[in-house]
Amino acid sequence: MKKLGFLFLMLIILVSCKQEATNTKLSGPVFGTMYSVIYDSEVNYQPQFDSLFAVINSSMSTYISDSDISKLNRNETVSVDDHFLNVFNNAKTIYHATNGAFDPTIGAVVNAWDFGPEGKIMALDSLKIDSLMLGVGFNKVSIKNNTIIKPASTFIDFNAIAKGYGVDVIGLFLESKNVKNYLVEIGGEIRTRGTNIEKQSSWKVGVEMPHFDGEQSILNAISLKNESMATSGTYRKFKIDDQGNRYSHIIDTKTGYPSKTNLLSISVIAENCMIADAYATAFKAMGIEKVEEFLKAHPELKVFLIFENDLNEFETVSINGFPEN
Repeated sequence: MKKLGFLFLMLIILVSCKQEATNTKLSGPVFGTMYSVIYDSEVNYQPQFDSLFAVINSSMSTYISDSDISKLNRNETVSVDDHFLNVFNNAKTIYHATNGAFDPTIGAVVNAWDFGPEGKIMALDSLKIDSLMLGVGFNKVSIKNNTIIKPASTFIDFNAIAKGYGVDVIGLFLESKNVKNYLVEIGGEIRTRGTNIEKQSSWKVGVEMPHFDGEQSILNAISLKNESMATSGTYRKFKIDDQGNRYSHIIDTKTGYPSKTNLLSISVIAENCMIADAYATAFKAMGIEKVEEFLKAHPELKVFLIFENDLNEFETVSINGFPEN
């Protein structure tokens, strides 16, 4: 009886310890959206997160007039920081890999279509678009001794990669503090490591069903472990002209016009969120066939596509082992 009593007591202790496992959860506004961080530590890292966000904004926010990137876009001489260099170099790699489908110099054209921070160009026509496109081409931009060299007309915009980079920065900070289990999310871009200790399971994240009316619902819930996911789509951020045509916020880097494909949502799983973020944007402009062909040579990228068929019905495609649940 004593032995059984001891075992029963040990079981109670183990169950109690399991129930007491809790995560710290922090959230707030950043980069024009919201962030959420869940991690396995009792330390409140809110001040450190805020400081890191401020540094990234100061480096790459086109919405802040005295940021480094805003100064560069005014053709002022700036010595950029390591955050800028990291994003610049990765953006250049993805620019070449996608044959220019991902191009951070499309920013002036994005602004012209009223999807960016600079405001809308009234009476936009083909002549104005052609003029703006003269400054487009990331191959025209180089870096030397932390100084960016670019044509005066070129406008650089890292918004399609910087949010994912911000997710990675917070994740790497937590890892530097020996936090092994966490989920970082900024505006739907996600990075995970380890497991959710509260639920004793892998991190569960949702893939949204496209809704043009602003409604939110989950199409699929998947597990992520030591992976990142980013999603790009047209079902939330779009404009409708006087004729009722819907324009995507993803601008075709070859034409200067909003992307016209039947793709509604692209979710990309990669090792880090910066890469996932950039490819999710590039794939939106490439279209289904080019994406499928590209991914044959890139098995490290797992991709989930939601598109509208000829009957105006939603269809989905999972590529390279994107998890079904």
